[in-house]
Amino acid sequence: MKFLKQILSIFSMALLLVACNDSESSNDSGTATLSVKLVDDPGDYQNVYVEVEDIMVKYDSDDFDENDEGGWESIGILNPGVYDLLELTGGVSLELVNNETIPTGLIKQIRLILGDDNSVLLEGETEPRPLNTPSAQQSGLKIMIDQSINPGYNYDFILDFDVEESIVMAGNSGNINLKPVLRANLEVNSGIIAGNIQPNDIAAEVTVTNGLFSTTTYTNDLGEFEILGLPEGIYTVTVTPEASSLFTPVVIDNVEVNIGQTTNLDTVIFE
Repeated sequence: MKFLKQILSIFSMALLLVACNDSESSNDSGTATLSVKLVDDPGDYQNVYVEVEDIMVKYDSDDFDENDEGGWESIGILNPGVYDLLELTGGVSLELVNNETIPTGLIKQIRLILGDDNSVLLEGETEPRPLNTPSAQQSGLKIMIDQSINPGYNYDFILDFDVEESIVMAGNSGNINLKPVLRANLEVNSGIIAGNIQPNDIAAEVTVTNGLFSTTTYTNDLGEFEILGLPEGIYTVTVTPEASSLFTPVVIDNVEVNIGQTTNLDTVIFE
């Protein structure tokens, strides 16, 4: 009987060790998750439509070359299709990737793949014009990342599409080219500025700058705004109401942005 108890004890300890090893393996699986959102730094247009097809990543390697077209891996997107970039303001974002499992390592670049169904509706016109996007169609829009991916973490990237800088009128030809300018920020390494205006039934442009970095958004139908992906620092916020309102712009100095936090401003009241 004593011998049988010893055997059972040893067997129980072995099971415990196997369970511990399995647990350790699951916690160090060599994978993480990735999320990607698209937001817009707006421009002076009625609509800017882009066809979003895919997101790709490129990992570091011994023979890494940022100009080499090899080594890209598709991670797909939730809902490929045509989207109006000018709707991605006031805190609205387009979720492209949500908690997609990826291997660990060092991501060097992210690439946004566009289709050819892209167009722009200019102010005062009724029909959109085609946007020529040769570089986007051939190789996608590459953004340098240089982000280490560690197991067990979720990485939330914000892609900021700067419409004003991205649309180029091609001289006297009448063509309009899309030469996209994008910025990427990791949400955990950036902060947010949020606020609202009164009266809230007018449109307003909100610009934030720290002298080195600047970005713009618009208020939504409720008079609210939110700017994501801001590097840590001290900002000046300028809120400019639509000209027809006859209100005076409001400037707010010394707005502090901290990593991983939302800075909520007092209600901006136009007079």
